[in-house]
Amino acid sequence: MKMNRLSQPPLPPGLLSEAVDWAITSRRSIRAFLPTPVPVQVIEEILNVARFCATGVNMQPWHVHVVTGKVKDDLSRAIAHVDNDPSMSTQLADAYEYYPRKWTAPFIDRRRKVGWELYGLLGIEKGDKQRMHEQHGRNYRFFDASVGLIFTMSRVLQEGSLLDYGMFLQNVMTAARGRGLDTCPQAAFLKYHQVISDVLKIPSDQMLVCGMSLGYADETRAENTLVTEREPVSAFTTFHHNNKETTA
Repeated sequence: MKMNRLSQPPLPPGLLSEAVDWAITSRRSIRAFLPTPVPVQVIEEILNVARFCATGVNMQPWHVHVVTGKVKDDLSRAIAHVDNDPSMSTQLADAYEYYPRKWTAPFIDRRRKVGWELYGLLGIEKGDKQRMHEQHGRNYRFFDASVGLIFTMSRVLQEGSLLDYGMFLQNVMTAARGRGLDTCPQAAFLKYHQVISDVLKIPSDQMLVCGMSLGYADETRAENTLVTEREPVSAFTTFHHNNKETTA
């Protein structure tokens, strides 16, 4: 599909804004998928759209590994083998520091809230470490989605390229919504970057950025009813006008 970046909008302004806003706001982290396959053509369409995100001096730092079928199953088994063995998993470190070294409010509060809301939907009680581990381990099966995406970038790049990458990932998820698909971006894979590199034969000069599940949501599953809260604009915006600061 050839993209014309100077073409006119396909919808009237009102409908266009509704469609774009819907694709963005309806995106949620889905944690249970149907086994329904996603055609390769659709995956290519999504990536074809996503590549048009902003990127500093047009560096385009992304590289995508699409895993399906036996390769996806092999990758999931390889990670689970290590994840289920504390003697191996505790020796590993994330590919880079995604989360803060020291959690403080309000970030720790938001993290705890979404965690306990998810566990509550699944009937996992506080202190049930085995069920927590099992639920977390579903990450490595891509939550049973038919498609797994592994994102890498060159190690010569710096933190700024992660900003570009975030915009690329958002485009992937938004384009997926426009095609009736759902996603779950996953930092959980960072700890197993070496296992992933070994299975997929990713060169050592490539750094793992994250993984992502892609497919059709299983709407019957309780975990997919989770809708996380977002702070209002007034909580994170300051307008500067006439030398005076005002909030939204």
